[in-house]
Amino acid sequence: MAPRIMRGMSEPVDILIVGGGLVGASLACALDGAGRRVALVEAVPAHSAAPPSFDERNLALAAASLNALRALGVLAHLATPPAPIRHIHVSRAGDFGAVRLDAAEYGREAFGGVVVARELGNALEARLSALASLRRHCPAKVVALEAFADGWRVGLERDGVREVVETKLLVAADGTRSFVREALGIGTIEHDYGQTLFVSTVAADRAPDGRAWERFTDTGPVALLPRADGHYGAIMGVADEDAAAVAALSDADYLALLQARAGGRAGRLRRVGRRSRYPVRRVLAERLTAPRAVVIGNAAQTIHPVGAQGFNLGLRDALTLAELVADGGDPGEPARLARYPVLRREDRERTLAFSDGLARLTANPSFPMHVLRSLGLLLLDRLPGLKAPLVGGAMGWRGADLQLTRGGAA
Repeated sequence: MAPRIMRGMSEPVDILIVGGGLVGASLACALDGAGRRVALVEAVPAHSAAPPSFDERNLALAAASLNALRALGVLAHLATPPAPIRHIHVSRAGDFGAVRLDAAEYGREAFGGVVVARELGNALEARLSALASLRRHCPAKVVALEAFADGWRVGLERDGVREVVETKLLVAADGTRSFVREALGIGTIEHDYGQTLFVSTVAADRAPDGRAWERFTDTGPVALLPRADGHYGAIMGVADEDAAAVAALSDADYLALLQARAGGRAGRLRRVGRRSRYPVRRVLAERLTAPRAVVIGNAAQTIHPVGAQGFNLGLRDALTLAELVADGGDPGEPARLARYPVLRREDRERTLAFSDGLARLTANPSFPMHVLRSLGLLLLDRLPGLKAPLVGGAMGWRGADLQLTRGGAA
């Protein structure tokens, strides 16, 4: 537990969100109009350098997530509309068979859309700026917590000055290495996949046509996602021990490696943009709540990016919490918070099982697993009934029935 706070108090709030990344900002938007006094603590200044989550990653947003962000007024601020994902092609190097999903076969225009994390972050910032009732503490960081009977006293440090905010409900949305989660005494369960992901844009002979390609290999996934700018968002996983060597490759050599791993599905890859790299770790909070506190987003679960589930899952965390506190009662009362893990259980467990199981299953190079995977791919591709759960997951319908994901009003 952080040191006790022995300073004066500022005006209290009902809900204090710590973390202004994609999920924390989405929660602030979802709480607008709920009649709550809401404050958001952000590590970087508003209207300036973006939080770390506002980077060049390409986010595949499920249809349910697009519905919610549209209802929250966020999509209207996107500089570029999401690039639709109409077809998904999944295969595994060395295995025979592939799974092909076509949105039109399910009466849908698209399974979802691709946006750049930086652009989504900018759209969220624009929406936050329009929320007259939101109190923003930025740049500020949490340095201490103190529990009292009806909530938390949260010590903030801002430009060398300390201030204290009282809140009835504390929300930890401050990322994988969450200070608030640790201060609440919530432990984590971690797994290192031994992989590093490289993320970039690439230009190819064939312009994106709504197809998303995902190919698994012994060392991690390779994916090409359609972008609205006519390029692909490329993701390539490599073994950790190879990451430094891959990072040192020239653009030409990197493209050659990516081409060899991805194959010719998008034609010849011609140019690559700036590359970023991320270690792949699974970090799960041992519990989602503490007295008058909730953990959401990457602070609750940082998962393998296979299947593009991370932000979609975190957004559903935020939307569930917003619905849970929408009735105007005490947002942090024990009986209310006891419902949150129950409401999130099915969606969370199914999504975690999918991402972790797929990552481990596809990385196993053994011959028996090769045979089983190949048979599985063939069966999935040929039996529509087996595809249905994949389609539902791709669109964000995985045990979370939320008004905003159905396109309801905020």
